Amino acid sequence: MEKAVFVALDFDSQNKVHELLAKLGQPQETYLKIGMELYYHYGSDFVEKLVNQGYHIFLDLKLHDIPNTVYQAARQIAHLGIFCTTIHALGGSEMIYAAKKGLIDGTPTGNNTPKLLAVTELTSISEKILANEQNCSLSMTDQVVSLAQTAKKAGADGVICSPLEVKKLKKQVGSDFLYVTPGIRLSNSTTDDQKRIATPQKAKEFGSSALVVGRPITQAEDPALVYREIKKEFE
Repeated sequence: MEKAVFVALDFDSQNKVHELLAKLGQPQETYLKIGMELYYHYGSDFVEKLVNQGYHIFLDLKLHDIPNTVYQAARQIAHLGIFCTTIHALGGSEMIYAAKKGLIDGTPTGNNTPKLLAVTELTSISEKILANEQNCSLSMTDQVVSLAQTAKKAGADGVICSPLEVKKLKKQVGSDFLYVTPGIRLSNSTTDDQKRIATPQKAKEFGSSALVVGRPITQAEDPALVYREIKKEFE
């Protein structure tokens, strides 16, 4: 995966999406993340239209169910021609393997199989929440490493993680794995509900494979300018 910067389309309408895309530039140079809000409203047709226009789509649905259900879902997702998609590593190795097999089996002839990225711990989860609500005795970093190791062994292509965790992950999981990092903010941005954040420059230094950026771009007065700044800083 090249040093991609995915723009998180956290909108509630297609009109808002199209308004943003009109400002961002060429589709072939633009990476987009579509999450649950848009997908559950507009469905797969919306995703396919963007793929057909040339956009690189990260479909972030965070699948988490019994292995057979996840296999069938992944097989359908692969038909869309997307770039990558997500599952929860907490679903276990059998579920992760099923998701990977579903993506392979569902990919049309001649297309690249979508990358499978496992979500470790959400960037909104703090050490306190991990200990007191998830009842996990590991530190946040050790928990993320454990989940990433499970995901890799089960066939995932990479993980979604905080940029602050990438260095240790690369040491313990390997550099032949993708580390896609949300929680990216420019130095003058607010943190919103993200707890474990970094600037694009720091993410680059830590070794992130790709970035996911939402509000700093989508709520900017000049989204294209901010997108270019983030890509330049990361690349």
